[in-house]
Amino acid sequence: MVLLFGTAGTPISSSGSDSLSGIKRIHELGLGCMELEFVRGVKMKEETAQNVNILAKDLDIKLSVHAPYYINLNGEGETRLKSRERILNSARIGNICRARSVVVHAGFIQKDTREAAYEKIKKELIQIREQMNTEGLSIAIRIETMGRISQFGILDEVLAITEVEGVFPCIDFSHLHAITGKNNSLEEFAHILGSIENKLGREGLNNMHIHVSGIEYSVKGEKNHLELEKSDFNFRELVQAFSDFDIQGMVICESPNLEVDALKLKKEYEKSGRH
Repeated sequence: MVLLFGTAGTPISSSGSDSLSGIKRIHELGLGCMELEFVRGVKMKEETAQNVNILAKDLDIKLSVHAPYYINLNGEGETRLKSRERILNSARIGNICRARSVVVHAGFIQKDTREAAYEKIKKELIQIREQMNTEGLSIAIRIETMGRISQFGILDEVLAITEVEGVFPCIDFSHLHAITGKNNSLEEFAHILGSIENKLGREGLNNMHIHVSGIEYSVKGEKNHLELEKSDFNFRELVQAFSDFDIQGMVICESPNLEVDALKLKKEYEKSGRH
């Protein structure tokens, strides 16, 4: 596998807003992957998912899915049960699409210590993976690094939770920058990639799932996604770090202009000597 670039959802310039139109447009643009956005709910039917799988395979476009935003595995009662089901439904449809991963915002720390929240979320993920194994779902779960300290998903947590079999990180470099205003230089990006390699080995760098966008933030963390050029995010040095570490996997652009910035990232990567 190489490093592929794509969009979070159907590109803006697609002929339609549906996933099939998006996959065709990704192919036309010369991009290599797309994330299916189930963020408002898992509304894709099985028949559509089968068609998505066929088209993506024909055009050699790799897929991932993003589970609904309304998930809190550190919640109580019905909140937790519904969160579990939303992840499972994302995995079921994503598996039919032959998506590689389902990306999850795991939850909130709330009144717990970070350690207590970690243990609760870990317990939930173990149960979810057991159910997925029972159903024969081979898709990976990826826990995303988040842009606010109130959320579960600092880098150390996302790397540690991989102790659950079948759980991997989704590294959102823009979120890591938004939490502190740091993590925005070649040296810092290299440190993050080094941390991943230390925890997961070379295999971790060969199997990455990454989110990138411009980002607006405050002392509380992430506020909005921005276009790369309208943000202080140092994406050129980030892409250089990708090249220096020779990582593989998928880079999903979440900027408002989607494919424009995805193509910009791909072009910068090719300029670095990797393609």
